Formats: sequence, C-alpha cells, structure tokens
Amino acid sequence: MTKVMLLKGFEVELFTGTFAGTNVGVASAVTEELLDFVKEPDQRNLEYITEPDSRYSVLKHSLLFPRQKLRKWLRGKQLTILPGSTLSLGNIQSFERSDAENLYHSFIEKNYGTNVVTASIHINLGIENLALLFSALRLVRSEASLFLALSASSPFLAGNAMGVHSQRWVQFPKTPSNVPMFLDHAHYVKWVKDQLAQGKMHNERHFWTSVRPNGPERPHILNRLELRICDLVSNVDLLLAITALLELRIIKLKNNIKKYDPIESSSKTQTELALLADENDMNVAKSSLDANLSHWRNGKQIKCRDWIKELLLDVTPLAKELHMLELLEPIQTVLDHGNQAMIWLDSYSKGVSIQSLLQQGISEMEREETNFI
Repeated sequence: MTKVMLLKGFEVELFTGTFAGTNVGVASAVTEELLDFVKEPDQRNLEYITEPDSRYSVLKHSLLFPRQKLRKWLRGKQLTILPGSTLSLGNIQSFERSDAENLYHSFIEKNYGTNVVTASIHINLGIENLALLFSALRLVRSEASLFLALSASSPFLAGNAMGVHSQRWVQFPKTPSNVPMFLDHAHYVKWVKDQLAQGKMHNERHFWTSVRPNGPERPHILNRLELRICDLVSNVDLLLAITALLELRIIKLKNNIKKYDPIESSSKTQTELALLADENDMNVAKSSLDANLSHWRNGKQIKCRDWIKELLLDVTPLAKELHMLELLEPIQTVLDHGNQAMIWLDSYSKGVSIQSLLQQGISEMEREETNFI
C-alpha cells in the first residue's frame, strides 16, 4: 500500500493573539526561539511546515506537535493561537511588518496591504511524474472549490460579518489574475517566463492561485502539487480527511487518466475550464456548501454539497481497499452540520458575539492538542 500512497506535507499559517480573540503580532520573537516556525510578512501570523510522509498517523503528530510547542511559548506571554483565516477582530488599516529589511515583504505591503494577512493550509502531495502532475493539477483545479467549501472558516473581518463564508478567498489577491489550464510542463514553463517578463509576477514564488505545481527549482524542477485554496482547518482530523479525499482523487486519476483528466473527458475547452474553476471558487467563497456550481464534465449546475457527496461515493471503493474509509468520516460531519464558517454564522445570527465564538474556537484547538498523545 505504501507504494500507492503519496508523500504529503503541509504549510500551516496561524494567527496569534489574546485569549479575547484580538490579534497580536509576535512572529519575529517566535522565529528567533522556535526554529520550526517561519515569518510571514505581517507580524500577526506565522507558518510552520511539516516533513513529507505518506502515513496519516505520522502526519497527525506532525501537525499537532508544532502547535503544542507554539502554544506553550505563547502562554508565557499570555497569548494564544487564534482560529479562523482572517483578522476577525484585527486592525486592517495597518500592516505590521515582521522584517523591515526584507525587500519582498516591502513589495507585498506596498502592493497588497492587509489583503494578504490571512491564515490558511497549503496541502502538498508528492508527484514526480510530470505528465501525472499536470493531469492532477487540471483535476484538482477543477474541483478546488469543493475543498474550500469543506474548510471555509473566515466569515469575519475587523469585527464584522462580511456576508461570505471565506472572506480570505474573496480578498486574497489571486496573482496573476488569469491562469490557464496548463497542458503540460513546457506550457507552464513558458507561461511563467512570460509573466515574469511582463512584470505580472515579481518572482517564481509570486504565483498565488488555488493550486499550483511546486518543487525545488520552479518552474523547471517540480515534484509536488500544492493545493492553496483551503482556509485554516483547526481540527486536524478534518484536515486529514480533506487530504485523504484529495489523495484518493489523484489515485483515481492515476488509474484512469481518460476518465478523470478534465482535458480528456470534459465537453469544455481549456479556456472554459479555467473560467469555470475560477467562478466556482468565488461562488464557494461566498456560500460554501450551499453554492451552486458548474460541473467540469459538462458545465451543468450542481449544488456544492451534492458534488462532494458524488466525490465521496466515487472514492469509497478505493478508500475501502486502502483502509482509508475511516479517515473520510469528518467530511460527512461537515456535510451534515456545516463547516466552521457556517456554524459560526448560525451562532452569530442568534446573538453570539464574534469574540465569544473565537474564544470557543481557542478552547477547542487547545483541547485537541491536550488530548493528543
């Protein structure tokens, strides 16, 4: 089974702040003392990166252990880790630099301001075969909205409900604004070089989209797919369930390229597929599980919740074969009871304050870490 399973790793962005839910930036101090963490351009959030592994039991430890270390450090400063993917109670008027000397950070602050001050999960899956990698990129981009729907956790910004489920994806500057459905590696390399020459990308890292190829020397040496669309998923079991569904989709693709590669089996053109995917992403950012989407196979309308059920049904035989079915159970819970944003908004509509909701989320995150052995 290990030969079938892909290597998986995570880039986890987190906000820090008070137990009352107010954002407080300490990234510079944290990264000096905890080597597991790296700075983001704004002080109020920071990131840790897990070592790639194919085993879900190892991944759970890799995700929770840095959080335990960070929480212990923060407790000494009477601070904590905040749930959510936007500055829910934060000041969006000022950018709090973590490194005043970093020229790339200067570029980001000048061009995007606090629109980029968000927390998210980037899921990386190892795929060294370039033909399979670009086939997987096409499938995952076409279904990325479904993964955002399961993870949506940013309905608030600066003390206000924004009328959406993922304010993070609404505000985050997708760059470049128009990204094609890449046909192969050569197409991708040429496109990146063109964007750099036209000034639409500042460097190879300046490619912010729902999913992208990644590797040690972009754009030439690639070895993984990076799903970037997900909001912060505080519950690690749900994050692993989302990852398992993503991995199962890619294994299904590998076993039947003609059926699962949108270029092979969609009635839509390459350009239409890219536009459809982007529209689906934005519709889900607004309404998540309740969004009306266009299916990549034929463009027909389908409710987001129903499409996810369709995916689960499709991967269930393979999940049983690979002993992964139990991993997927948290997804059904989300379908039944709503994602984090939907649960928060329901309570908010009944008079519960944003501060109270964040405090509850802080306690739930801490409880998960405490209960993990």
